[in-house]
Amino acid sequence: MNFEKVIFGFFILLAATLNFGFFIGALDNPALHDIYELFAAIVVSLIATMLKFGDRTQIGAIHLATSLVADLQLLAAALVWGYSAHILGSDPLAPAQMARVVSLSGGAFLANAVSVTILIAETIMQRR
Repeated sequence: MNFEKVIFGFFILLAATLNFGFFIGALDNPALHDIYELFAAIVVSLIATMLKFGDRTQIGAIHLATSLVADLQLLAAALVWGYSAHILGSDPLAPAQMARVVSLSGGAFLANAVSVTILIAETIMQRR
């Protein structure tokens, strides 16, 4: 067993599951979307992105691209949350603002789902 691949797969799947956990729930209900879960999703997604920098294959490039998209979407969601909470002063977030945050995390979840699908396909295609 390759321990490096275990760590790689662990962070890809953890990024996807944390993102899904934040995304799931009514779009405009702030009570169903925890800021700390969004923070954890961002941190793990950034770690997963760093792990993807070493791969020089075409599949590695697609992995990196999906991670960068997920990072961008999650960071944008955090910026919208921060702007809404601290600049606009809405506490809890207004339904329209919360819907924007959750929609951005949904885009990140789609990118994570693509990354997981590529990881599974890559694993199945490997021969011993």
